[in-house]
Amino acid sequence: QVQLVESGGGLVQPGGSLRLSCAASGIIFRLYVMGWYRQAPGKQRELVAGITSGGSTNYADSVEGRFTISRDNAKNTVYLQMNSLKPEDTAVYYCNAALFRADYWGQGTQVTVSS
Repeated sequence: QVQLVESGGGLVQPGGSLRLSCAASGIIFRLYVMGWYRQAPGKQRELVAGITSGGSTNYADSVEGRFTISRDNAKNTVYLQMNSLKPEDTAVYYCNAALFRADYWGQGTQVTVSS
């Protein structure tokens, strides 16, 4: 059974930082493209950042330079370091694992940026 379990969300003030983690089980983690998506109320889910099995990364323009995605294949975990957070970063953040037609999602973790 595949499981993606996110953690690390919470309430943070503008300009603050959070680090999200996603622990995967039930898949050969090192083979998968891992991604972080987010969905704000009333908006579509959007890609925030992705990392390939080889470690190549890509980011949404809105987070470039502020967020960093990384992975630890030994721990079957992908991370999203979020710095200089803005109120518009408020959303539920989801972890995704994709490989060919396989596509798995975590349950999401809430990130709220507010003073």
